[in-house]
Amino acid sequence: MKKQLRLATTLIAPGATSGLWRHPSHQVGLKLSDYVRMARHAEAGKLDFLFQPDQYRTAGTTPDEFRHHAQVGMEPVTLLSALAAVTEHIGLAATLSTTYHEPYHVARMMASLDHLSGGRASWNIVHSRGDHEAHNFSMAHRPPPEERSAQGTEFVDIVKRLWDSWEDEAILADKKSGVYADPDKVHVLNHESKWFSVKGPLNVARPPQGHPVLIEAGQSERFIERAARHANIVFTMLNRMDQAQSFYRALNNRLTAFGRRPGDLLLMPGLTLCVGHTEAEAHRKKQERERLARHPMRLDLLSYWIGLDVQAFGLGLDSSLPDSQAVPERHLYRERKAMADRLGLVTVRELVEAVKENQGHLSITGTPGQIADTLGQWLAEDAADGFIFIPGLLPDDLDDLVELVVPELQRRGIFRTAYEGRQLRAHLGIGRPANGFSGRQS
Repeated sequence: MKKQLRLATTLIAPGATSGLWRHPSHQVGLKLSDYVRMARHAEAGKLDFLFQPDQYRTAGTTPDEFRHHAQVGMEPVTLLSALAAVTEHIGLAATLSTTYHEPYHVARMMASLDHLSGGRASWNIVHSRGDHEAHNFSMAHRPPPEERSAQGTEFVDIVKRLWDSWEDEAILADKKSGVYADPDKVHVLNHESKWFSVKGPLNVARPPQGHPVLIEAGQSERFIERAARHANIVFTMLNRMDQAQSFYRALNNRLTAFGRRPGDLLLMPGLTLCVGHTEAEAHRKKQERERLARHPMRLDLLSYWIGLDVQAFGLGLDSSLPDSQAVPERHLYRERKAMADRLGLVTVRELVEAVKENQGHLSITGTPGQIADTLGQWLAEDAADGFIFIPGLLPDDLDDLVELVVPELQRRGIFRTAYEGRQLRAHLGIGRPANGFSGRQS
């Protein structure tokens, strides 16, 4: 059997924040019925999971941005819990930050979603290193940006131990004897550290999948180490196949250090598509979208691309790049500034374009056959295990993926025609983790 491609989709359209909300077919202000229709369509296309990114702020920071291209949406866990009731197979991936939550809350929410969906939950782990979200929270007990990676790793370890705090056979519910649970299979954590105090156990039984599927996003060396330790899926920006192959090898080479094997971790870069029945039609659609999207880039996106809060530094597109000494060590901007120095770039605009060109999502414009050629090549040549599709317009782009691209992938034998099971781990081909407390006394 040929190696199988993994495919997921978001149910938000980031392109709408840059003017595409004006497109005649884009649905503004989606209702539950719209989400239900899209989720069921994605499931009919046999996609692996719905992936809901999230931020704890609005996509807009100035009056002009609110006027033209801000965007609002749904909180992921709430939305995906509703969609769990109207779908049967497709996975449900919610984004939750380790910076602005507590481990007990996340463990409880994700375990509940896994139970409600029959084993289809996934947690997209983010560490919220930027400054924009911080203004919506008290920061008295939040880690500074340079400590959020270490704090986040500890957070994930605690969540996994909370999921394991009830062993699979712990609940007996024997009405005749009156024994509800075996106390030797219920475990406390008694975790105390700089950031967390968690006694446990969790007040939700162990999830059907053992642990919901874990997704992480990033590319740095420190990220690779963290992902190899506990991620099941890596979501990242890769748009060149040689770059993706190198990253793929780096991820798999780290797995053995944590007792894992290739196949335990799937690489699924972001993907944007503009699909047409003919190549000319696809390019016409792309040109139409580019005309609508011609607004000044949002300040938060400028900050994202260069790794620096442009408002705090009073920067615009044509501003000179600040010295890297303006930020602490290990700050993302230092990496970006080093890149600019190597390439002889001196303005924010030049750096943004270079980063987008080298580190943006894979973007393909063409016919279903041309798109399948590229996706199949990335799969066959170990550049990716699959892709997370990021529509620019909804529902049009999702419809094009399901109705035009997926049938072509199926015809080539590299994408499923039926789900392999009812749980997300089953159709991703990822094993169920053993309970870390099994065989040990409480």
